[in-house]
Amino acid sequence: RVIVFDRPGFGHSSRPRNVIWTPEAQADLFRKALDRLSVQRAIVLGHSWGAAVALALATRHPSLVEALVLASGYYFPTVRADAAASSMSAMPGMGDAISHTISPILSRLLWPSMLRKMFGPRPVPDKFVGFSKELALRPSQMRASAAEATLMIPAAFESSKSYDRLKMPTIIIAGDEDRLIDINEQSVRLHGEIAHSKLHRIAGAGHMIQHSATAQLMAAIGEAAAETDIGGNAPHRFASA
Repeated sequence: RVIVFDRPGFGHSSRPRNVIWTPEAQADLFRKALDRLSVQRAIVLGHSWGAAVALALATRHPSLVEALVLASGYYFPTVRADAAASSMSAMPGMGDAISHTISPILSRLLWPSMLRKMFGPRPVPDKFVGFSKELALRPSQMRASAAEATLMIPAAFESSKSYDRLKMPTIIIAGDEDRLIDINEQSVRLHGEIAHSKLHRIAGAGHMIQHSATAQLMAAIGEAAAETDIGGNAPHRFASA
């Protein structure tokens, strides 16, 4: 059983303004959603910003998480130009104005180069020719993206304090040629922090590893499942994108 969520503000999920959507806040929301779906044990997959949510879920609700698969994540605070650039777009009032005026125009112009950076060094998959960029570039999602870029550094600083508390099987997977995240500063370092974790560096793959190295990612999920003590009852699988 595979359950895939759109995180708050992305895809078709709303993003209420009365919450600061840190990884911890999102993890608590997913815990409630899984409770409603009667999911009591899960193998949790998180990619990119979703990896921080997966870690928060494992830290705050460890009895729920049978195993973790963390792909292309950002786990430790570093200097990031994109976080500084997004701060104005995340501000109340000003952020709304920017996301309804400047951001949609610039994002449409930069869309091809952004995809090349995300997927590089591999080519952008043909299926993305028909991807609904209007969904990704609508003002509400752009504001959500800006807010999360602004939260990246403080969220990683706070989360990094609790990595040594994780006891469940943990598989870390990352592309050796990720152009968005330095995997030596992030995935490799996390592997050192979580002593029992396993690290898979995928040669020639970039940030969007679920597309460029799908077989290896699925193998990582299987590897995580094999390490769980499930007593013959397969846990649910939960993906956070």
